[in-house]
Amino acid sequence: MLVTKLKGLLGMAAIAGMSILAPLPSHAASCSGASYYGVGDGYHGQITANGERFNTYAMTTAHRSLPFGTRLRVTHRGRSIIVRVNDRGPFVGGRELDLSYAAFTALAPARRGHINVCYSRA
Repeated sequence: MLVTKLKGLLGMAAIAGMSILAPLPSHAASCSGASYYGVGDGYHGQITANGERFNTYAMTTAHRSLPFGTRLRVTHRGRSIIVRVNDRGPFVGGRELDLSYAAFTALAPARRGHINVCYSRA
């Protein structure tokens, strides 16, 4: 009976054009701040959260929760790159990606330190 009632409510919501718990499509973009690491900070060559050695000259990124190996298209002011999630972070408010030096400098000069980007699964 409860299942029938729930199906009825969900059906009414669909008729009304409402979306209930609809997952975001995998291509939906998120926008946030991004920074970089690996040059002059001692991280180059260290072990990342997924167990590989960090290479600041590879196209990689840290993200707090996306699965390791996820490929992301990251865009800043019309420039796009593809990076692979291999570490956790950043742990600074307003930032969702911590790019390798190579990835960051493909989008903007390193002197910027942090930039606003949009990213989606590649």
